[in-house]
Amino acid sequence: MPEPVAIHARRAPILAPSASGAVRVLPAADRLVLQMKAPRGAVLPAGAGGFDLSGPLNSVRGTPERFAARLGPGEWLLVCPEGEGTAAEPAIAADLARRFFSLVAVGHRNAAFLLSGPHAADILNAGIALDLSDTAFPPGSATRTLLGKTEVVLVRVGEAFRLECWRSFAPYVHAFLQDAAREFA
Repeated sequence: MPEPVAIHARRAPILAPSASGAVRVLPAADRLVLQMKAPRGAVLPAGAGGFDLSGPLNSVRGTPERFAARLGPGEWLLVCPEGEGTAAEPAIAADLARRFFSLVAVGHRNAAFLLSGPHAADILNAGIALDLSDTAFPPGSATRTLLGKTEVVLVRVGEAFRLECWRSFAPYVHAFLQDAAREFA
């Protein structure tokens, strides 16, 4: 009897990555959703599979390519370059071995955009009703919010913004952002 063959489905990018303009489509990345109950006052690990989980709520720790965004009291979105998630999962599990947690790979669920330039916050404010000024949403901030009719995760990366949305909403989000950017072209 022949041995079973493992077949791994690969999704084609919903939008082709772009490298210019105020709104850029980012290349594919690996993403993990970590949920972990942390008792009040508990010290969270600074390193779990190379991700720093110690930040306060609505913050992000790491680099623009590899970061942990703390979106709730016990919820993080972990993002790393495509192909690194497979190695990160067992490393995270080993580092959190004495805790109760759930770790789910959602790499193909999301699409990401990078908004940069002097009008990046203005473009986002066409559909996001948050104060995105440096004092209210400084670099290192992260939140879950709405852009128009779509739930998104917004991360402040230096002077730029990274926006994550479900890939089925990516064409709508891209068109929305491109339309808003035309005002500042």
